[in-house]
Amino acid sequence: MSTLGANELTRYDRHITLPEVGVEGQEKLKAAKVLLIGSGGLGSPLGLYLAAAGVGTLGIVDFDRVDESNLQRQILHGTADVGALKTDSARRRLGDLNPFVEVETYNERLTSKNALDLIEKYDIVVDGTDNFPTRYLVNDACVFLDKPNVYGSIYRFEGQVSLFHVKGGGPCYRCLYPEPPPPHLVPSCAEGGVLGILPGVVGTLQATEVVKYLLGVGQGLLGRLLLFDALAMRFREMKIGKAPDCSICGPNPTVTELVDYHQFCSISVPTGPTHPEVTPVEFVRLWEHGERPRLVDVREPHEWGIANLEAYGAALMPLSQLKDTIRDLDRSDPIVVHCKTGGRSQKAQAVLLGMGFTNVRNLAGGLQRWRDDVPS
Repeated sequence: MSTLGANELTRYDRHITLPEVGVEGQEKLKAAKVLLIGSGGLGSPLGLYLAAAGVGTLGIVDFDRVDESNLQRQILHGTADVGALKTDSARRRLGDLNPFVEVETYNERLTSKNALDLIEKYDIVVDGTDNFPTRYLVNDACVFLDKPNVYGSIYRFEGQVSLFHVKGGGPCYRCLYPEPPPPHLVPSCAEGGVLGILPGVVGTLQATEVVKYLLGVGQGLLGRLLLFDALAMRFREMKIGKAPDCSICGPNPTVTELVDYHQFCSISVPTGPTHPEVTPVEFVRLWEHGERPRLVDVREPHEWGIANLEAYGAALMPLSQLKDTIRDLDRSDPIVVHCKTGGRSQKAQAVLLGMGFTNVRNLAGGLQRWRDDVPS
């Protein structure tokens, strides 16, 4: 007897009509558990299409809130969701799209402490993240747990998709990228921009890989890296094999447990007395009491035009040009650097400290936290 109810048989009629799917295939999708790491640009089409396809359980890991700048590409969320937890917004939207799908949300950052416990519960993992520490973390956890990992990444007009599964005879992410690139060579989407449609293309390709894997049909991307150039409207393919000296899936692994991935990727997180922070509320109190440190905005000019702290004396000095504009700063002045969320300003803080500035603080949480904490 089928596990699909009458309403489900109607809903999935176009799937069931396909010989490669049928009722049996749709039942496989219903029984499947898929974990999405992130519900942003890639996670949006992933969540929508996997829910629509009838994947029985969707897990979503995301600690962020919906920001207005997300809406250009993160179609899982709407204007009414701005300020809400992305996990809450995702649960509402996916529940409305398909009430037969169980959505399990984890409003937390994926870390070395929780990754194995979270990933172990699911059949397949989809990496929709935008940073190298989390990509290596997802890869390593999937290797240790023998889970398939559907990888996707985007930047400006280009995207990549692949399927990593060591148990399935394929390579892992470390086989392709043994070492992370230097942080200063990898601008974020906030710094470099991204075509809003691009994550829709890449995320949909990832969703296709997930469904094919669960159904056991077609040829997957195991051992292949699919490259997409939106400007040229061209797909290319690169073969990738298991690296004989891979540090985690090779015959003599040196990675035998989850590690500190920020440290591995050489991304310093300024904390403690030598890399102090100041919260937006603390900065306003300093300002109101006459202590007015030099406020340096290290975002890009187009971001300044959207919102800025010029009323508090902010000066625009983009991180990409900071070393060229540093002559405008006095090394004896107290300085507070800021960006949108605090990541780029951490890098700027490290640059200034490395060039002899001694009193440099980072505005914790950047403009995003300022908007939440400081009344307008």
